[in-house]
Amino acid sequence: MDAAYRTPLLELFRRGEVPRDVRILAARGVLAPRAHEQVALLMLLVGDEDAGVRQAAEETLARIPLRPLEAFLARPDVGAEVREFFAARGVTAAAGATADAADAPMVETPAPEPAPALERAGATERLARLSVVDRLKVAMWGTREERTILVRDHNRIIAAAVLSNPRVNDAEIEAFARMPNVSEDVLRTIGNTRAWVKHYGVVQALTRNPKTPIAVSLALLPRLIERDVRLITADRNVPEAVRVVAKRMLVTEQSRRR
Repeated sequence: MDAAYRTPLLELFRRGEVPRDVRILAARGVLAPRAHEQVALLMLLVGDEDAGVRQAAEETLARIPLRPLEAFLARPDVGAEVREFFAARGVTAAAGATADAADAPMVETPAPEPAPALERAGATERLARLSVVDRLKVAMWGTREERTILVRDHNRIIAAAVLSNPRVNDAEIEAFARMPNVSEDVLRTIGNTRAWVKHYGVVQALTRNPKTPIAVSLALLPRLIERDVRLITADRNVPEAVRVVAKRMLVTEQSRRR
């Protein structure tokens, strides 16, 4: 699979940590909201150990319209492995083609409609009544309020889907990084995603969050300005190992200035 395109949800599929009902959903093309992710999932799932998943993925690939697929393959951000996969199936990039800038899915994936009985319920109550598969759909297509609730879901697939939602912005990621009630997996994923830790607010939030894995916090400490390092040394909610390293950083900096 093309290593140039990764999302938290795709990583779970690559590691084989997704149950069959979710794999079937992805194989039918009704999970990924972007062309890149949809194609990457289908490429994975045609080699799935389950015959039903493989068949569903093959049927979905067969439904992709030829011209949009040729245009997609012509995009400069499509990797060689993807092009080779489709070339083996007789489809190549169209010369001079331009793909949809919105990165729409190759196969239509309409957002789920809420059941009438659930529309009047509050968001938290409504989401709690949904099945895992339905919560997964909401995580990929839902509102900001729904994403804020579902990123704390006990099911790591749901949380990964939230982080893979193309509508998630940097402000939301920073808010997630500050949450004391998200899983370590969520914080680890944020801390290991280069695009997100380019933002100082995300780095600051992760290093101050007591739930952040220590290895992630330690890797990010050198990016903090001195004032924030001092705050960490005095914050007893931060793990002791992180505070000790922060204190050493201050001592080293003070020695350098002498």
